[in-house]
Amino acid sequence: MHYWVQASPVDFTGPLPQPRSGHTAVMVGKSKVVIFGGLVDKTFLSDIYVYDVEKKMWFTPDCSGNGSDGQVGPSPRAFHVAVAIDTLMFVFGGRFGGKRLGDFWLLDTDTWQWSELASFGDLPSPRDFAAASAVGNQKIVMLGGWDGKKWLSDVYVLDTTSLEWTELAVTGTLPPPRCGHTVTMVEKRLLVYGGRGGGGPIMGDLWALKGLIEEGCMMHKEENESPGWTQLKLPGQAPSPRCGHTITSGGVNLLLFGGHGTGGWLSRYDIYYNDCIILDRVSAQWKRLPIGSDPPPARAYHTMMCAGPRYLLFGGFDGKSTFGDIWWLVPEGDPVTRRLVATPRKNVQETFDASMTKQPLLEENQRVGSAVLELQKRLEVSVALPASGLQIVDEQEDRELLELLPSSTNEQGIRLVRDHWRTASPGSIALKEIGPLLRDYQRMIARRCSNADLQSIEAGILDKDVFRFYHFRNASQLRMDDISKLLEEYKQLLSE
Repeated sequence: MHYWVQASPVDFTGPLPQPRSGHTAVMVGKSKVVIFGGLVDKTFLSDIYVYDVEKKMWFTPDCSGNGSDGQVGPSPRAFHVAVAIDTLMFVFGGRFGGKRLGDFWLLDTDTWQWSELASFGDLPSPRDFAAASAVGNQKIVMLGGWDGKKWLSDVYVLDTTSLEWTELAVTGTLPPPRCGHTVTMVEKRLLVYGGRGGGGPIMGDLWALKGLIEEGCMMHKEENESPGWTQLKLPGQAPSPRCGHTITSGGVNLLLFGGHGTGGWLSRYDIYYNDCIILDRVSAQWKRLPIGSDPPPARAYHTMMCAGPRYLLFGGFDGKSTFGDIWWLVPEGDPVTRRLVATPRKNVQETFDASMTKQPLLEENQRVGSAVLELQKRLEVSVALPASGLQIVDEQEDRELLELLPSSTNEQGIRLVRDHWRTASPGSIALKEIGPLLRDYQRMIARRCSNADLQSIEAGILDKDVFRFYHFRNASQLRMDDISKLLEEYKQLLSE
């Protein structure tokens, strides 16, 4: 269960950004969200606001730099693209008034210095409403947009070291041209969703582009792939067609929020959305995110970022008003949920098929639940247990774990998988391993708790933050930072 909570002045220090839409927000380094540009009341912006996640502080840096026309930084614009590579933010294109832009800028967030870049190779045409994503820590891929005359479907790759653009030659069926879409890099694939197509239709199609990464996969080396598109039709509760939405990566989930549907382009007759839909990368299906509070007003052309365990929503447009509100989307147990006046809706637990449950497992769960409650009390952790109790699955009944086993007996195979995890790095954990790894971690803690080994846990095996992992019902609640910490704690448990 997640909750929407509007941010309060007590959440931050420093000057808050003014209302806007069509702006960009990127995470630079590990803890700074940088907001640039946008549009409000027909005024295009070129300002920078920064949110320091660790210090909970907003600030406006004093930027320096020299452009080709003598200006410090980029001219005012909206509907541009911005992508972060480490502590660098790259900006391309956008719109100023009725003019599409094709200039290319770099902001070094260590020095807050702007540089206008002279790029090489196959230069993209000026455009707005394009979408872009980082590919690893050196390249950027950009797709589509609107050049003022036609919708685009071209794909450009930028090498941020050589500053050379390359138009990607893609064979086979191509997605229809579009703008106002999203692109998200997921392991070796670029996922493209939605947007507005040529002639005006709002689209709800999902495409995957392979061949952007040359090296093999993490566990099994593969030959390099030729660039090619595949349209994906995933099961579940798919989102309605839309553009101007956001898709934010949070661990094993992609979270889609907002956007607008059929109607005039950016007119008051559009249908605006405020729903939350996740693409579960483990099960490869769409799901509605359970929400226990009222959502923000519907909007499009906003930004949404992961800021630690929370999502941060800012700005947007609903056909009439430009928003300047800030919202948190937080998991159950987050301290900001205490502000909610209304009683949150209870989480609807998935029905557990009693006919498939063995009595010894139920008895073990009851013992574990009692022991965990005692541990929770000792560690002063105020995270509520799921209403239906903890479901600890035995190794021999964990189908996803058994699918990872090599061709040997289950017992030997489980030892081999654990040996693999013992030496693995967070980046080498494949998506299909995250769920089995989390459940194996939970089994180890459960057995320690059921054996009343609380003193050793309190002594340092498990701290308050890591204890929250035990409350996660499935891998979809893990983010990348969580996976790294989980693996570290798992290895410590194996070594005991």
